[in-house]
Amino acid sequence: MIVVAGEALIDLVPQPGHGPLAPLTPRRGGGPYNTAVALGRLGQRTALLSRISNDTYGDALVAGLRAAGVDVSHVQRGPEPTSLAAAVLAPDGSARYTFYVEGTADRLFTAPARLPDGTRAMSFGTCSLVLEPGASAYEELLHRAHARGVCTALDPNIRPGLIPDPDAYRARLRSRLASTTLLKVSQEDLEWLGEDPRLWLECGPAAVVVTRGGAGLSVLTRAGEVSVPAVRVPVTDTIGAGDTVNAALLHRLCAHEALDGTTMAALGRDQWRDVLRFAARAAAVTVSRAGAEPPYAHELTG
Repeated sequence: MIVVAGEALIDLVPQPGHGPLAPLTPRRGGGPYNTAVALGRLGQRTALLSRISNDTYGDALVAGLRAAGVDVSHVQRGPEPTSLAAAVLAPDGSARYTFYVEGTADRLFTAPARLPDGTRAMSFGTCSLVLEPGASAYEELLHRAHARGVCTALDPNIRPGLIPDPDAYRARLRSRLASTTLLKVSQEDLEWLGEDPRLWLECGPAAVVVTRGGAGLSVLTRAGEVSVPAVRVPVTDTIGAGDTVNAALLHRLCAHEALDGTTMAALGRDQWRDVLRFAARAAAVTVSRAGAEPPYAHELTG
């Protein structure tokens, strides 16, 4: 089982062609939530560890997980409202967000006493790594999972507006790398962090994947670098693209029986090209659709 840990929220996505005050359409979202749904749609046995509101939006989020085949038995529920992320779309389909997260349910996540049975890998990321007190609970879970030999994937998916102290955040991210097997960052993350990703390989990760939007994807390992181009499609928006990449990487690494640091680090160039190309194809499907709508397995066959 692949377990995803982190927030579930509602994206408020503007309808195209209506100007700056466009009507907003609520869509299920949150980086970890999207990753879990994408894994479920790809056919992976998947569970989500999160805390979701009992409100109407929370019910819709849980229903979306169930529809994707994601195990929700470990999801905590609470009376606090659902977090909201209001998106603004640029002409190229990229999105920036304003978050409404004060007093929301997902911030009050508490780490369970034990991991779900059969956990082979865990994925962490986005707002849940920043917003306390939940961030410390997720961090505890990351370190505990890694100490037990579980493959851990980390996607910072940095939202600068949620980070009051950038230097403290950078230091905290570095402290998490010792417990990280697979690190995925975007080009925007790299520019904000201002660090050489090759140096991170000395801190713990077996591989660092860098996504560059239309310029494709790369993986850095101690053996060198492998890159693939993006799959060209008409872009509706980029919401959920990076989360889809997270899921596709884990799904394809599972197919290569590489959900552990030693095997992952030993993958050859052709195997990494296969993993990255699969992730690029999956992301292309997501960006061709409005909101975070990752592909199903049958859409990536052939």
